[in-house]
Amino acid sequence: MADQTDLSNLPAPTTAMEAPPASVRPGNLAAIIGRIEEVVEEETAGIRSGTAYDLKASNARKSRYLYELNRALKGANEIEFLQQHREGLLRLRQKLAKNEAAILAHLNAVNEVATLLRNAIQRADADGTYSAGEFGMARA
Repeated sequence: MADQTDLSNLPAPTTAMEAPPASVRPGNLAAIIGRIEEVVEEETAGIRSGTAYDLKASNARKSRYLYELNRALKGANEIEFLQQHREGLLRLRQKLAKNEAAILAHLNAVNEVATLLRNAIQRADADGTYSAGEFGMARA
């Protein structure tokens, strides 16, 4: 039975005869990966520092650099890219893991503060201050 896997979303294979676009040079790709690493490191440090870090601006930079990376890779041989930039990609993966941990810690802290506030509001509402019995309406 033939394999019915849909491969339409994969990039077209390149041959050795095809020349990559001029913008796809190892130095350009390494520079783009480096910029992505830099913005991820900056974001991780900003989140951990507890100061008012601009996540929106950071996300915009990351999106722009990922767009640049996608454009630079268009028509490039992915296997060669992975081989040439293995170390940079491994470094980026480690930095992304640290970034994810910092973001999760930040979200957990926000969730805990929100839970404390919700519980305090519920306790304040349940103290009887505004109950019907206080105003003489709860008589049977």
